[in-house]
Amino acid sequence: MAALPKALLWRRLDATGTELVLVDDAAGVHARGTLTASTPVPFVCQYELYTDDAWVTARFDATVEGAGFRRVVRLERAASRWRVTASEQGDLDAALEAAGRPRAGAPGAEDPDRLRSALDVDLGYSPLTNTLPLRRLAPLTPDVNHPVEVAWVLLPGLEVVPNTQTYASLGPDRVRFTSGSFTADIMIDAEGYVTHYPGLAERVG
Repeated sequence: MAALPKALLWRRLDATGTELVLVDDAAGVHARGTLTASTPVPFVCQYELYTDDAWVTARFDATVEGAGFRRVVRLERAASRWRVTASEQGDLDAALEAAGRPRAGAPGAEDPDRLRSALDVDLGYSPLTNTLPLRRLAPLTPDVNHPVEVAWVLLPGLEVVPNTQTYASLGPDRVRFTSGSFTADIMIDAEGYVTHYPGLAERVG
């Protein structure tokens, strides 16, 4: 396994948790990340991401584990189509119900064709995946909304659903992110990596 030259570390602001990502972005991106969180139940997510040179997602693998459960998903994009495979062991829903949380959807995508318009993967709670459309669309035209379709990977269940998001540049180091009724003004560095995501995460390394 090749060593990757960059390391990015975020801490969660809304819960106990961190995300550490090792990155090679010399041509597109290859990233290996570990995300931990205390909510909705304690879990760890380990993932690996590959894009092509244009920062379009080519492959994404994720494994989520917690007390009594393990789920795995793989997304592969080729010829404008997504292939999604998933598996699970144990009982995540039992852990969620014990914590008073709603049940999770099944891992993977019920109908991968619904993802056809997506060029990016968006991993829930992960600041890293905000960088994918930012680098792919760079430079963003100031004060213009740039809609993107993503394959949204929900945590901790690893259900994959289509989602429409919008990015708008507010200056050299700030973008406005919108998804449905949710809006956040995200601070980024010169390479498009998140430094502060209000209410979610901030870079600490």
